[in-house]
Amino acid sequence: MDIPSFIDSGIWSWVVIPVLIFLARIVDVSIGTIRVIFISKGIKYIAPVLGFFEVIIWLLAIGQIVQNLTNWVSYLAYGAGFATGTYVGMLIENRLSLGLLIVRIITKQNPEALIEKLKEKKYGITMIDAKGVKGDVKIIFTVIQRANLKDIVGDITTCSPDAFYSVEDVRFAKEGMFPDKNLYKKLFFKKTALSPDKTKRKGK
Repeated sequence: MDIPSFIDSGIWSWVVIPVLIFLARIVDVSIGTIRVIFISKGIKYIAPVLGFFEVIIWLLAIGQIVQNLTNWVSYLAYGAGFATGTYVGMLIENRLSLGLLIVRIITKQNPEALIEKLKEKKYGITMIDAKGVKGDVKIIFTVIQRANLKDIVGDITTCSPDAFYSVEDVRFAKEGMFPDKNLYKKLFFKKTALSPDKTKRKGK
């Protein structure tokens, strides 16, 4: 079978085109998911580039849908590609481990072992005394790179197994102590209201 005959065949319309639409949707939705995450993290230079490729791929996919309006398999492929692309995008973002997190640790136990463990690993910490429902507690705050969350949780489980902890996203942070500070500054340190411009102006 030559190429023109194959394109005119049912295999092309009912198998090849839906598969291509499915794959295109996986790619463009994955890119879109990562783009939104980059915007939320303040990585403003990469997000527009991702948006460019995202919309080009989307146009290719929707163009095939328009050309095959009577092909219901293409609709299923489009929807399945969107769902799969969302999941794949979250997996990729999780692998990249972008951004900063604040970890709050509340414990009734003596936190010295945990504090020393975090200091050894060069995490910055702040500890305050507080009162809980059942008495005095210690609250420990630390801002970490997301890639280090599993390490922090492991230390909490080992040193203070009964401690309560919560984790939240941080969009911007100024200064601070991080195990890999150069990487943090390269990716996430932006000039914002929280990080004022320190450039000195020369007098005229």
